[in-house]
Amino acid sequence: MSNNKKKKLTPTQQEYQQLAKRIEPKRPVLKNCLRAFLVGGIICLIGQAIQLSFIEWAGFDKKEAGNPTVAILILISVILTGLGVYDKIAQWAGAGSAVPVTGFANSMASAAIEHKSEGLVLGVGGKMFKLAGPVIVFGVVAAFIIGILHLIFHPELAAGGGK
Repeated sequence: MSNNKKKKLTPTQQEYQQLAKRIEPKRPVLKNCLRAFLVGGIICLIGQAIQLSFIEWAGFDKKEAGNPTVAILILISVILTGLGVYDKIAQWAGAGSAVPVTGFANSMASAAIEHKSEGLVLGVGGKMFKLAGPVIVFGVVAAFIIGILHLIFHPELAAGGGK
């Protein structure tokens, strides 16, 4: 709590804050980091295996294999969310399951499942994009800024003169 807020608290409230801070259980930061690293790494390992499968057996090159790999990871995430498995993994792993694209798919699917009783438009559509909306907006804005910077620093590409 900031010092400005502490100044506004009564002595009893300040005493309570100190007591709460003293008896609050310590967070196992190292254990949480290891779990996040492990699960995030496993998700990435699965993605790499899927991508290599597309390259080896479907004849894709490395660049072409990226999009179907992401699509399959999203599909797996949504199926596991619907079965209630992904939430258990996420509860154990923390940020390790939230950072990859599977975490975003999980959050979208969870919101859709949770609000399906409110209808397709106002429930599923509205609530699902309550979370996804800011991510999409900032992704588009970031892509726009990167495109402008690319145009400024590589103007020859805008004229179609190079790869």
